[in-house]
Amino acid sequence: MQEETLALAILLAIGFAIAKVGQMLRLPSVTGYICAGFMLGPAGFNLVSADLLGERLDHFTQIALMLIALGIGEHLEIKRLRQNARLLTAFSLGEVLGTLLCVMFGVILLSRFLYFGDESWQGVDYLVISLLLGTVSIATAPGSTLLVMRETRAVGPLTTTLLQVVAVNNGMAIMLFGFALAVTHQLAGTAGGSFAGAVAHSLMVIVFSLTIGIITGLIIDDLMHRLRNRAEMLISGLALLLLSGELAHLLELSPLLVGMAVGFTIVNRDRRDVRLFRVFNAFEPPIHVLFFTLAGAHLDFNSLIVAGWLGLLYFLLRCIGKICGANLGGWLVKAPKQLRANLGVALVPQAGIAIGLVFLINSDPDISSYGEILTPAVLAGVFLAELVGPASTKYALQKCGETTENIENNTCSLANDLTEVELVPWAWGKLEPTIPPIGSIIFGASHYKTVSGLARLATLLAHYHKAAPMAVSILPPAIDPDSSSKSSSINPLFTLAGKEVKTMGYDLQSITIETDKVADGLVESARGQDALALIIGYPLQHSPQEFKKVVEDVVNNAPCQVILVRLVGMLHTERILVPIIHSQHLETLGAVLCSFATVGQHRISLLRLLPPDIPLDEVTQQEKKLQAWAAANDLPFVRCLAVATETRLATIIQESAQHDLILMAGAEEFTLPRKLFGSLADDVANQCSRPMVIVYGRKGNGS
Repeated sequence: MQEETLALAILLAIGFAIAKVGQMLRLPSVTGYICAGFMLGPAGFNLVSADLLGERLDHFTQIALMLIALGIGEHLEIKRLRQNARLLTAFSLGEVLGTLLCVMFGVILLSRFLYFGDESWQGVDYLVISLLLGTVSIATAPGSTLLVMRETRAVGPLTTTLLQVVAVNNGMAIMLFGFALAVTHQLAGTAGGSFAGAVAHSLMVIVFSLTIGIITGLIIDDLMHRLRNRAEMLISGLALLLLSGELAHLLELSPLLVGMAVGFTIVNRDRRDVRLFRVFNAFEPPIHVLFFTLAGAHLDFNSLIVAGWLGLLYFLLRCIGKICGANLGGWLVKAPKQLRANLGVALVPQAGIAIGLVFLINSDPDISSYGEILTPAVLAGVFLAELVGPASTKYALQKCGETTENIENNTCSLANDLTEVELVPWAWGKLEPTIPPIGSIIFGASHYKTVSGLARLATLLAHYHKAAPMAVSILPPAIDPDSSSKSSSINPLFTLAGKEVKTMGYDLQSITIETDKVADGLVESARGQDALALIIGYPLQHSPQEFKKVVEDVVNNAPCQVILVRLVGMLHTERILVPIIHSQHLETLGAVLCSFATVGQHRISLLRLLPPDIPLDEVTQQEKKLQAWAAANDLPFVRCLAVATETRLATIIQESAQHDLILMAGAEEFTLPRKLFGSLADDVANQCSRPMVIVYGRKGNGS
């Protein structure tokens, strides 16, 4: 027992370490796990012996495969499949048939040049090998694919389609493999009955496997609604899942189909409860590390050499089939070019399911002789696919612009962010200003890259408040007395902001204040111009620390709301994410949110972040409160969502990938508790690659 414990510790520690090194080289973690296992196994330093890799650690592989199969089923939601049915059918059939035919015919044609079989082999034997290799080649590694997606937090059309295609293609691979075994027994002359009987047996295996999975899924779903504790959910859910897998083993059915059917049943229930998947997400990481390191440790260098050209041929033909098949299927239904060009590339990974199918061949005494050729060939292909595949998936997702950087790598300097600021041209009609205006909305004009964006936001807010947009420039005291009187009229920033405001139907007012302290000048302008709000953008000429001090002084002393704007990338206001921690934040953000939503159609997401252990009925109650507030403020197109989360920052960043702008409430004052406990809004601004507006409500000012 001590030997197994030491082996597990080594696999986890070295796998994690190598994965971190791989991340520095921009390689997915799964590639590092495979390499670590290869180094630790019999082919490397032999720290994990062949004996340990057998039955003594094999149960971790079985657990991982069941969890992976469950994850596949989670992405087979009927509603989503219907929405994407045309594309999904074309892509799935294209890449499945393309891979199957490419590998089969490629192996048959090249078998004349590569004599990889026994001397007594005839054409039918090569046909058997090609058929088995072809069906095994269909399978894609869902574990690797899911791990890359989670690591990159990918969101978008390719991500959605890829998840669905992987789920469908693995289901088809398992089913087609069952039929291939029936055909193989007939071709090899080992079948005791008719071909029709063998096919009927394969159909029965599929039907009974799915039946066990559906029944288990119904039991788990019913149980989840009776449990509230996450630990209880994990224990009971995992126990039932593994029991169903072991039952499938005893009945000689397919545990993978059982796991897929469990996930499929849970996710498609009308009263859907997906908490089980979220609980398993926290449990999976160490199991995934062990699974992929064990897969790497199983790779035998001598077997890879024996496989020779056949393993390389299998890998290349499979890649060609995936890429060409997906491209052709997408072309037939006129799918977007970027989607069809990258989907096949993202399908390159192959691991656990393919290895599991090969093990089934080895365990079948009637055709195990073919396993001597198939096993090293598929293992060689899997080795190459797991080295190249995760990087290929990541490349495809990046090519389509659907990835976001890891949180720890997402912090960027304000100066670098601002070099990429762009403003979408004003597309709506001109706004009608109120004459005379009631007060002003002031914004700081400090840099040509931010001034137009700030001017637009100030004009929208001014239109809502029936006020006037006003630009203020803070300059050091002039040595030449005459220069100050001319500064406001010749300031090019005022000219640039004035053009943007004019486009929207307003006239820009502007003032220049000379003072040594920027904060004092901004507060003075707010007091002197009857300001309803003061908007500040991140300027390039200040370091972050200097800028924080300016914001602190302004928030503590301004007579109005202070709005801090971080502009980065393309500024849109059509899709707005509004994370809310406290109910009073709705009042703080109300005017700004309504001002953005007044013009044009918007999709607004009110995201209420709740403690992780909050009762489910309280989550529902909070969503109803959000809906009531949105209705009371006449906000259309609002999505109200309450989420019990363990990490607010990660939840916001993940949700922000589907939005153009983040709107959050900041602290009312920069007090000692605020400095001690930090600010979620500041953390989001520093670690998220979306434009952001932070509203600081003046103390005593409900708006």
